[in-house]
Amino acid sequence: MTNTKARVLIIGGGFGGLFTALELAEACDVTLVSDEDHFLFRPMLYEYMSGEIEAWHIAPTYKELLDDNINVIRGEVKDIDFDAREAVIDGYKSRVAYDVLVLAVGSTSNYWNIEGAAEHSMPFRKLADADALRKRMIDALDRIPPNLSPEDTQRILTFAVVGGGASGVELSTKMADLLRDAIKRRGLQGKPRVMIIEMGKDLVPTMGDEIREYVKDALVKSEVEALTETRVMSVQRDGLMFERNGVSTSIKTAATVWTAGVRVNPLIEHLDLARDQRNLLLVRPTLQTQRHDNIFAIGDIALFEDVTPSLAGTAQLAFQQASLLGENIKAFLSGGRLKTKHFEELGEAVSLGTERAAVLAGGRAFGGALARQARFTLYTSRLPTWHHRLKVGASWFFEGTTPRPLGL
Repeated sequence: MTNTKARVLIIGGGFGGLFTALELAEACDVTLVSDEDHFLFRPMLYEYMSGEIEAWHIAPTYKELLDDNINVIRGEVKDIDFDAREAVIDGYKSRVAYDVLVLAVGSTSNYWNIEGAAEHSMPFRKLADADALRKRMIDALDRIPPNLSPEDTQRILTFAVVGGGASGVELSTKMADLLRDAIKRRGLQGKPRVMIIEMGKDLVPTMGDEIREYVKDALVKSEVEALTETRVMSVQRDGLMFERNGVSTSIKTAATVWTAGVRVNPLIEHLDLARDQRNLLLVRPTLQTQRHDNIFAIGDIALFEDVTPSLAGTAQLAFQQASLLGENIKAFLSGGRLKTKHFEELGEAVSLGTERAAVLAGGRAFGGALARQARFTLYTSRLPTWHHRLKVGASWFFEGTTPRPLGL
């Protein structure tokens, strides 16, 4: 095969899939399959929910990002015939043939078989999820008359975020800051109650002690109630039950938002490929799957061992892996030698409410308003394509990133 004519099929349009497509755009006949018509820079979905940024900043369409020589199919892959080298796409009449297959479908929410969690909690993974959560907060605020007691205001404005990783911390502090601001603007009495519920001993357990101190401080300033070593027993339409220190407690909530872990995409569980006990695909250091030289896997569906532990399952890892994957596919098609690489943390940046953040760079952490600006700068550099980075960077510099109050 020659790499100018080889057909590369990429399933999944997240960080791994999109950046691999960009790497291969000039070298191969690339087809990208995604269930959305846009890419999503998910690390800043919290800022979209808070109105600090706009949808086009973090969710550009594939049509905008990719050249015409890359074929984009919007759909869901239902099956893959490894022998025929063809993929079956739901609603697509013809099978899509490939010479090289890239699996980059990412993960979905893991509800851990907790009663009612999948049915009644709100996910936070897409633009529509952020829109729904913001609307839920506004609807709750609209139910509060000006003369309502502080106790009743807090009862109506009780929100629970399940999962104490970075996602839960970023989301809960944003929610708390927005709700407190809305109460002040509307002249209401009382405070919101935003809870973050974590089954483990610590919040953000994969982060270092230095940055974790900024997280603890931000939770106090945003008045987020942190419950660790707490297990959610069930979720209802208007509340949840949890167990802490052997005591079960039921509370009413305006919303329960679920950020408590992920599982691999169901497609991966369906395919006849080597996996570990968590259903992660076993890949070689070259990102090739165990039994198929022409099938590669990337991102949080793949068990890649030569990596700093804190990177596992993050967008940053998929972002870094895409460059190696692009090189290795070209080498595979030309008969060259495939490479391996050790991936390390490029730096951590966590949003902590609407005014603060914490950043770890060069082994040193700093926080506050300056860290918030640094986070915007850092993520500008990781947006896809130079022209999109330029447009977004200019928008953030000239138009600002002030949060949009709830109800406006």
